[in-house]
Amino acid sequence: MKTTKVSFFVLSLVLLLVTGLSGWAGAADAESNTSKTYVIGTDITFAPFEFQDVNGDFVGIDMDLLDAIAKDQNFKYEIKALGFNAAVQALEANQVDGVIAGMSITDERKQKFDFSESYFESGVVMGVSANNDTVKSYEDLRGKKVAVKTGTEGYTFAESVASKYGFTIVPFDDSSQMYDDVKTGNSVACFEDFPVLAYGVKQNNGLKIVTKKEEGGSYGFAVSKGKNQELLQMFNDGLTNIKANGEYKRITETYVGDNTQTTMGRWELVQKSLPSLIKGLGKTLLYTIVSLFFAFILGLIFGFMKVGHNKFLRGVATVFVDVFRGIPLIVLAFFIYFGIPQALGFTMPLFLAAILTLSLNAGAYVTEIIRGGIQSIDRGQMEAARSLGLPYRKAMMKIVIPQAIRIMIPSFINQMVITLKDTSILSVIGLVELTQSGKIVIARTFASFDIWLTVAIMYLIVIIALTKIADYLEVRVRRG
Repeated sequence: MKTTKVSFFVLSLVLLLVTGLSGWAGAADAESNTSKTYVIGTDITFAPFEFQDVNGDFVGIDMDLLDAIAKDQNFKYEIKALGFNAAVQALEANQVDGVIAGMSITDERKQKFDFSESYFESGVVMGVSANNDTVKSYEDLRGKKVAVKTGTEGYTFAESVASKYGFTIVPFDDSSQMYDDVKTGNSVACFEDFPVLAYGVKQNNGLKIVTKKEEGGSYGFAVSKGKNQELLQMFNDGLTNIKANGEYKRITETYVGDNTQTTMGRWELVQKSLPSLIKGLGKTLLYTIVSLFFAFILGLIFGFMKVGHNKFLRGVATVFVDVFRGIPLIVLAFFIYFGIPQALGFTMPLFLAAILTLSLNAGAYVTEIIRGGIQSIDRGQMEAARSLGLPYRKAMMKIVIPQAIRIMIPSFINQMVITLKDTSILSVIGLVELTQSGKIVIARTFASFDIWLTVAIMYLIVIIALTKIADYLEVRVRRG
């Protein structure tokens, strides 16, 4: 009876609150927009629309427009820098609320996404190496290779004229890689959105524009079909307001005006880039340590299952190893971060997706290391221990495993180094570790050689240091 009275009281209180708040909700609708923080996916290597400055802040036309619109409409947002392809997939998987990344509005994309009003009118131009005086028109491309960035208007245009002018398309995931391919002579030209290539030329990216701008499409802010319509409406309203008050013109002229950058010396460039690279290295080490911790636990569990007497458990462990060793790491990362959340309808944190990917992949290899180490010990030692009356478990712990550990140590060291380097693959899902930090710096500076050399040296120093430490521990264990 007492429980019934309490329940009735709680129910009455809830009904009272709902009734009292229903009239207030409409009046407070504008304020409710500020209670939610929208997650916005973007590219980070698409200057002048989105990139990071020397201080690590997100800047560019898209970033500044979004910030101005958010202030005008009084809503909060969080930037999720993923790269263009990963950002679009994240939007499809509902991992982000919207995407602003110089995204062209096309009929095909309209089937999956709802777009804002156009915030920038673009067009495609062709760029060649600054030292190339032979390629001046599309006719000069016959029989040659042309670099393009996937998912862009330049890629679409290249596909539409490739057969007519007889050239081969070479796709890349970001602009800096595309430019480097042209500068090294692997491709003779590239097709790029005019403001992007024009900005790059002014920042001394080593290219020059040789054609007039083709009539192009429009850039829009995108949300998933039928979702986050309030965010889309706020973007449109805010865009109208900042165009009216002159803020839009100020932002665009900041990046597409005559603002040629003074070229820094190599040492100065490396010095200014080191803080962000060191931060990326710290994250690389963090992901490596955490994932190896869980990989070792998985390896112990499935490793002992593989050497056990239970056929069913051996079968389960074998399936685990075959699946996660057989799936390429990049495919596993896409499946975990984009595929599973889209299928099950939830949002997965990037950190969790990265740790799961690395742990499952490394765990499969650690399982085989443990199995191989245990099975390398002569069976006669186990049989001798059992004949002396030792239980199976005690014989395993006291006789077999101590010897197996000495055999496993070199393989564990090797797996540690492999996992550390594998973190670089996860930059494809937006993980900002050392490799991705290098890409971000190159997108701003176009200094591929200097930055990739610095990144390579940092990897080399860390891996050599870890290997020496592991070698020392290995000697101590074997002597002990």
